[in-house]
Amino acid sequence: MKQPNNTALYMRLSRDDERFGDSVSIETQRTILRKFAQEQQLHVVDEYVDDGWSGTNFERPAFQRMMDDVDAGKITCIVVKDLSRFGREHVTMDFYLEYVFPEQKVRFIAVAENEDTERGLSDFVPFKNLFNEWYAKDTSRKVKTALHAKHAAGERMVTYAPLGYMKDPNRRNHLIVDPETKWIIEKIFDMGVHGAGSAKIGRALISEKVPTPGFIQYQRYGKFAHIYADQPEEKSYAWTLAAIKSILRDETYIGNTVHNKQTNISYKNKRRIRKPEEEWVRVEGTHEAVISKDVFYRVQEQIDHRRRRMKDATTQIFAGLLRCSDCGWSLSFATNKSNKTPYSYYNCLNYRQYGKLLGKCTAHYVRYDVLYSYVLSRLQYWSRRAAIDEATLYRELLNAGDKEKAAASKKQAAALAKAEKRKAEVDRLFMKLYEDWSSGRITEYNFTMLSEKYQDEQQALTEQITQLKEALAADRQTTENTAKWLELIKRYVNPTALTAEMLNELIEKIVIHEAVKGEGGQRTQKIEIYYRFVGKID
Repeated sequence: MKQPNNTALYMRLSRDDERFGDSVSIETQRTILRKFAQEQQLHVVDEYVDDGWSGTNFERPAFQRMMDDVDAGKITCIVVKDLSRFGREHVTMDFYLEYVFPEQKVRFIAVAENEDTERGLSDFVPFKNLFNEWYAKDTSRKVKTALHAKHAAGERMVTYAPLGYMKDPNRRNHLIVDPETKWIIEKIFDMGVHGAGSAKIGRALISEKVPTPGFIQYQRYGKFAHIYADQPEEKSYAWTLAAIKSILRDETYIGNTVHNKQTNISYKNKRRIRKPEEEWVRVEGTHEAVISKDVFYRVQEQIDHRRRRMKDATTQIFAGLLRCSDCGWSLSFATNKSNKTPYSYYNCLNYRQYGKLLGKCTAHYVRYDVLYSYVLSRLQYWSRRAAIDEATLYRELLNAGDKEKAAASKKQAAALAKAEKRKAEVDRLFMKLYEDWSSGRITEYNFTMLSEKYQDEQQALTEQITQLKEALAADRQTTENTAKWLELIKRYVNPTALTAEMLNELIEKIVIHEAVKGEGGQRTQKIEIYYRFVGKID
């Protein structure tokens, strides 16, 4: 006796499909599939709908639920409108059609294309799957092109307007100032420009019960009900440091629109990655500003140079700049008060936390007064050189920078060529692997194992190539960067004392090496200063 077909009706619609209207809508798919199931006397167990999901992504919730039911034996037949509704990634599609479904004795039917595994799929199915994938790739390219055009025009395509603004009801993708919430942004920046950090601003907003952006959306439009509904009052003004830092850094408030900060790895892999700042699309004056540019950039400068306060209310000027030469960890500050004359010093945080227990690193001990004197002397040296003969110093810095970076660039270029060559080889091996599997020359187990390996390597190589290209592009800024550093050092004419502002403007990092004792017990220690824009110079 023939077993009944316990059938799943599967429907999928992506955002890109919506432009085709009712022809591929969920309701149209449902009508077609129900009619087909009735005519063929299929026993429908359930309907599975993924609305708003790309066909290149097989982690769709309804799809995963359906496959769980297949594994549990609840489903023995899957019906879709066409192959593209099931998916748009040809390798995975072929994996399900040629391996998973036959092994689990699951019948698969694509109604519009008259494909049915019970009769045997046509020879054109692999080509259909490939064309469906190409369609997804082409659509992704067209969508990005359209978005870039809108970005260049300064359009704001956002789900929610930033705090202080609202969507313009008379102009699509445009922001107007929200008179009811503008004061919150003005308060945050006013505190910021007068020296308050994010934590202090947050405490003030909470104490004054200023509503958060999320709670305002909930009050006005009912959004985020899962967060704020039936919650205590404190939830409505529970400001976070991240939210305040984001506002203080947001160019929206000076009238700018910045796009293209993030992108997907590819049209198949939707994981978001941050793009280098030089690739951002910044359009100025797209809407009315809430904050003046003078206030905004003064706040940015304070954020860049602000350092935490110590328990004795003094500011530790080297905080965030010191690095261990061996393990790369920061150096931590401490004061020896057991001595008759107390003194402060630094040592490796990795060593301090784990060294005695796990043997991590070594002390890299340096006294504060010794470090202070050395760094001040070096800055005084460069300040004098810039004042006496700026042109000569410029040439020396340029040559030193070019020599050091040329060696690094050569290594990066070689690594890039190697990575690109391997990427091309892996792409070729992957295609050959699929051909071998299709023709039965390798087992399904080996295909699955090797394909995962190749895909992981492809992704790793793609990321490596991107990073190397960015590094090589950055190296081309040597001339401009040298001029920038000279302008900075000229601001500090013969400095007599160090400040946190000075150090953070001029220095990128200070690398502390382990001290070495000579034959006579004399202690010598190497300290390397890496200056902003020009790196390490002697």
